Amino acid sequence: MDYRQVESWMRELQAHISDGLSEASGDGQWHDDAWKRPEGGGGLTRVMENGLVIEKAAVNFSAVSGDNLPAAASAVRPALGGRSFRATGVSVIVHPRNPYAPTSHFNVRFFCAEKPGAAPVWWFGGGFDLTPYYGFEEDCVFWHETARAACARFGADVYPRFKRWCDEYFFIKHRNEARGIGGLFFDDYDAGGDFARAFAFAQSIGKHYPEAYLPILGKRMHTPWGQRERDFQLYRRGRYVEFNLVYDRGTLFGLQSRGRTESILASMPPCAHWRYDYQAAPETAEARLTEYFLKPRNWVGS
Repeated sequence: MDYRQVESWMRELQAHISDGLSEASGDGQWHDDAWKRPEGGGGLTRVMENGLVIEKAAVNFSAVSGDNLPAAASAVRPALGGRSFRATGVSVIVHPRNPYAPTSHFNVRFFCAEKPGAAPVWWFGGGFDLTPYYGFEEDCVFWHETARAACARFGADVYPRFKRWCDEYFFIKHRNEARGIGGLFFDDYDAGGDFARAFAFAQSIGKHYPEAYLPILGKRMHTPWGQRERDFQLYRRGRYVEFNLVYDRGTLFGLQSRGRTESILASMPPCAHWRYDYQAAPETAEARLTEYFLKPRNWVGS
């Protein structure tokens, strides 16, 4: 296990993804905000706002440490509670201005929990998922084909297992609906103790995220839209906020570990609406989003 090697790659990944978003969108400069965490470590938050294509995007790098592993990080391994920890990761959120261009989310993270006299316990987590406001079948298929390609050399069972986990994780229980059309989600992944293989898998996820998202963004970012589409986009963004604040383990870990609040909440959309008991008109694109696209399904066949 080589923590410094992983941290170095995370820094490179942040630059690679933010450069790709700049090139694809043609939007302006990133605002770079380096920060320190009093308990140990820090990071670099990169934010782009008010672009012609990207209304808001954040590409965050962090490398933090502490004396006690927060509960959100040890939820499925309670025996690790109380260990010191080191954690590094990259998280990405992109909120395009055009309602026909979907929001996307990506993150990859590495944890190492340690205590004197015991071997370190380490694992990777992360994935990527897509949140459209207006669904396009070909985009869903392409997204999931690329997700499957990211997993292909690590076993035939990996994509279906992490795809299913993504469908289950990004589900808004109090609304009884999915947040988006899914993708990949994995946690506590160590490839049976094979660090090189686990790290290679995390790197594959990092490589395939921009390959999955940037072509979709490029295809949809100039589609004509009006006030109706904008109102629906803002309404659906409210669902995104609800999930992040109620269920998201990354958000909870950041707050529990006393991370930098501005960076943790940089994933929030710049604008969102809540409408009481909204019902989409039957047989409209808005109704089809929840009736068809947000139902978990096999987008790429067996």
